[in-house]
Amino acid sequence: MPTTALAQRLDAAIDTSDAKAVYHALHDDANPTLAATYLEARLNEAANLPCDLPATIDEMAAWITHHTDAVGAEYRAYLAARKNGAPRRYFKTRSQALYFIKAVAPTKLVDGAWLYGVLERWQDPDYQPLIRIYLEELGNGVPDKNHVTIYRKLLEQHGCEHWQGLPDRHFVQGAIQLALAAGADDFLPELVGYNLGYEQLPLHLLITSYELNELGIDPYYFTLHVTVDNADTGHAHTALEALRRLVPRVGDSAAFLRRVAAGFRLNDLGIGTVESIASFDLEGETVAMLAAKAVVGKNMHSDYCRVAGRTINDWLADPAQIPQFLEKLEQQGWIRRGEPAANSRFWKLIHGERAEMFGVFSPYEQQLLEDWIATPRDGSDPAIPRVPSYRALRRSLDTLDSAPARNTAPRGVIRHTFPADEHAWQSIGCELRLLEAQLAATASKDEAMALLIGLMAPNQHHTSAGLMATRVFNRLYQ
Repeated sequence: MPTTALAQRLDAAIDTSDAKAVYHALHDDANPTLAATYLEARLNEAANLPCDLPATIDEMAAWITHHTDAVGAEYRAYLAARKNGAPRRYFKTRSQALYFIKAVAPTKLVDGAWLYGVLERWQDPDYQPLIRIYLEELGNGVPDKNHVTIYRKLLEQHGCEHWQGLPDRHFVQGAIQLALAAGADDFLPELVGYNLGYEQLPLHLLITSYELNELGIDPYYFTLHVTVDNADTGHAHTALEALRRLVPRVGDSAAFLRRVAAGFRLNDLGIGTVESIASFDLEGETVAMLAAKAVVGKNMHSDYCRVAGRTINDWLADPAQIPQFLEKLEQQGWIRRGEPAANSRFWKLIHGERAEMFGVFSPYEQQLLEDWIATPRDGSDPAIPRVPSYRALRRSLDTLDSAPARNTAPRGVIRHTFPADEHAWQSIGCELRLLEAQLAATASKDEAMALLIGLMAPNQHHTSAGLMATRVFNRLYQ
């Protein structure tokens, strides 16, 4: 996608060691120059990392099978240990699980982006496996299957939308994916290798799915990847098929495969899932959250609100005082550490529809406070009541809403032409009608596909227009 001269000058000024800046720049404008510079830097960084990818394509099918079997055996051992009383491996508290959801948001919100650049090769059958993977990452245009849409809903549901302030390392993988999207022509072998590595089933995906459900958090985004990435008919299999089709028959295939391995190594840069989970610090995260709240709340309390002889406004005037403020709240009985949060008067001020501070704290922030209160100062196991699993909760809700849904979509050109989806019909407005008109005005299939591809970019495919464009592209591509 071409960029303006001004955009190129601005991107040239971006430090490629600043993953966050690169991430936002490429998300807004797919500049091939910036993408190439960033990818070269990351490939150099990853050059000496270990790589267990076989050197030949003939060995890769067995390698994928062996990897899948090993992950399956480790997961069975995990389940057996849990059945015998072992604690959760990753998430000590529900707030840690929500922190993880926020911590990986920069990557999940560009899920599949690395494949966007291959859409322009839609007439070349050798690119069909990669294009099919990208379309499935986009849910084939169905909102409830679009991976980014699913993750956005998960973030919003739990008040985890404010991820932009995460440390730089959290943006590395997302920046790599966006750079591959913009540099597909020049970095095709690396893209194929990255895709091959990314689509292999990791153990942490199975465990996080299990533990999120256990904590009452919808694991669908993660379980969806367990199924679509399977080694038999899923993306892991398709990724190998893409390599088989694209490795050169004439030319230096060994050099191509060396570049594939270099792209494979890119998966190991940045902060990994397990490391991001382990980086959670309940005390530090709670204090940081309250310090951020103090910036807004330091002038919002009446003078009669006092703790240890000082007004709340006085305590909140300096965020550095938050730890001492919490100690005073505990000393004066407002907070009862190590007990269920419901036993603390402070909790009752923020939780419940009639609470004096109702709406001040997001669901994630409330969960932080609840878990922090319930956790003793010595860090031993918190006094947190058991919650029903997400699936158990879903079954209970389903019994309350057993009436069959009716398709009330209006009749018209779009409904006649494309698969039914009630959410899409409800969201149709001027923008989608304009898209339909623009498609009708195109002079050729090539022109129509170019229009659709522009709307299927990583920063647009989850919008109403992008979802519709994906459905149309999918139909025309068949």
